[in-house]
Amino acid sequence: MSDRIQAIAEQLGIDREALNARFQEERQKRLRSDHSDQYRRAAEGFDHLLADPFVDGEVEREPLTDEIDVLIIGAGFGGMLCAARLREQGVASLRIVEEAGDFGGTWYWNRYPGAQCDIESYCYLPLLDELGYTPKERYSYANEIFDVAQKIAENFDLRASACFRTRVEQVQWDEDCARWIVTTNRGDEMRARFVITAPGSLHRAKLPGAPGLEDFKGKVFHTSRWDYDYTGGSTSDTNLDRLGDKKVAVIGTGCTAIQCVPYVAASAEHLYVFQRTPASVAERQNAPTNPEWAASLQPGWQEQRRRNFDAAMTFQPDENGILVQDGWTSQVRGVFEFLSELDPPPSAEEFAALTDLVDLKYTDDVRKRVDETVTDPETREKLKAWYRQFCKRPTFNDEYLPTFNRPNVTLIDTSESQGIECVTETGIVAGGVEYEVDCIIYATGFDLTGSMKQRTGYDIIGENGLTLSDAWANGYRTFQAVSVRNFPNYFMAAFGLQTPFSVNITAVLDDLARHIAYVTATALKRNIKKIQPCEQAEAEWTEMVMSTPSMMGAADFQAQCTPSYYNNEGDPASSVQVGVFPGNCNDFNAFLGKWRDAGDLAGMEIGQ
Repeated sequence: MSDRIQAIAEQLGIDREALNARFQEERQKRLRSDHSDQYRRAAEGFDHLLADPFVDGEVEREPLTDEIDVLIIGAGFGGMLCAARLREQGVASLRIVEEAGDFGGTWYWNRYPGAQCDIESYCYLPLLDELGYTPKERYSYANEIFDVAQKIAENFDLRASACFRTRVEQVQWDEDCARWIVTTNRGDEMRARFVITAPGSLHRAKLPGAPGLEDFKGKVFHTSRWDYDYTGGSTSDTNLDRLGDKKVAVIGTGCTAIQCVPYVAASAEHLYVFQRTPASVAERQNAPTNPEWAASLQPGWQEQRRRNFDAAMTFQPDENGILVQDGWTSQVRGVFEFLSELDPPPSAEEFAALTDLVDLKYTDDVRKRVDETVTDPETREKLKAWYRQFCKRPTFNDEYLPTFNRPNVTLIDTSESQGIECVTETGIVAGGVEYEVDCIIYATGFDLTGSMKQRTGYDIIGENGLTLSDAWANGYRTFQAVSVRNFPNYFMAAFGLQTPFSVNITAVLDDLARHIAYVTATALKRNIKKIQPCEQAEAEWTEMVMSTPSMMGAADFQAQCTPSYYNNEGDPASSVQVGVFPGNCNDFNAFLGKWRDAGDLAGMEIGQ
């Protein structure tokens, strides 16, 4: 470390060696040899936890055996964006197939009390400019986000062509007629010229792998299937008035628990929060939208704000400065404050050291916030996050930490036993102690590490019977993150699958949707029978993304992090390599935009 960077470390009061040593100590306490296998998928023996609590019975309909131009699997924001962008390209014949009872995806399933976006709603909620809509608050709650999904469906005429409560069972290419045959649990055998999958990521629940989950006699549900009939309240009422005589356990302290725990605590007789790794909880800074600001917005405002945010997050602020002044950009702003004082500008090594110091200062401030908020010394220490900010997805909340000052709330730290030990008929055992409860709420997140088939429940069968699972058995291979060799007329809108990394998922999904819509609509207009990547184009793209440092920096960064889904629960080297685009969302959008402007579909094999 150079003298001037060392001077900044002293100014910030940061002892990097001591902090990194503590981080490793805490990491080792939580590191398990079974890594991602420590979890169980809810679909494996716990089908009842996947039931849809937001619909009453089945709506009968006749099986569909018709043909459409484009079939989209998934009615979350990824699928809706693809449909909206296809409509803008003039595609009329399309259908959306969705397992849930309505549009919304993540925001259909995750309607637990307190559910809220953690990216500024002006950047996160899609198609605001096209809808002429401004969110009510800086960080929208689930109800408003769900309502925006309904507005998108209405604005782009998507509802009439949607098949809800329909689970895809197989997608198979028919070479003779150059069509995809899509079969479902409703007896459908639909034929489509093009298929787009938008699988999402926050809907396939996972559970702890501890023994005895089946034995518990009380009430059990996952946060993504919140049971308001049991808790009281509703998606619009956070008063969980039926918990007044209930002892409740919440297992997990990630983004979901941070939001729902305060509401459960306010109503339950007693709440036990089971924590393996504490969350990093910074200030939320929510506020109603300023009406004068909203009235001043000009067409294109959301695109500009999104691009500005993504540029800032990769230390590339544009001429407008940093428009989004929030917890996500706080470190970036901290780095640039020091950069303005350094003359000459720092070398690459100095810049890396500076960002490291600012990150350590940020995490130190988050721990000081715990000290300032939580009164019990023992609980206070358990709630401190000893890891770098982006080792886990950071959280922002103003109600979570004060909740642990309530007399009816007990924090159970399970780091020494590396999770809960077992579940009994009457409660949960952790640290050799059984805690008797009436209800267990699993806030244990979602399966983000399984194969595409495990995450979706179906496989894609392409040319010559090749399945997508087999094609990717030794690693993911795509062209432009949207298409795959041997799977003609097939596209994916899947965040994190050889896309750029961004904390704002919907921005990436919109870039994918625009690109998929262009290729699909172009093929339809030119009456192209088959279109898929050339072998060389796919190989070159895959080589490029595989040679790019992994999420949030290099692989060695994640190897030093506390276990989480970011690093395959502490074993990043063993996970199947996905690859990431070498640049931010703006670079990705420019790269694909240049390709589209050329108009020659370079790298695609076209069959008539």
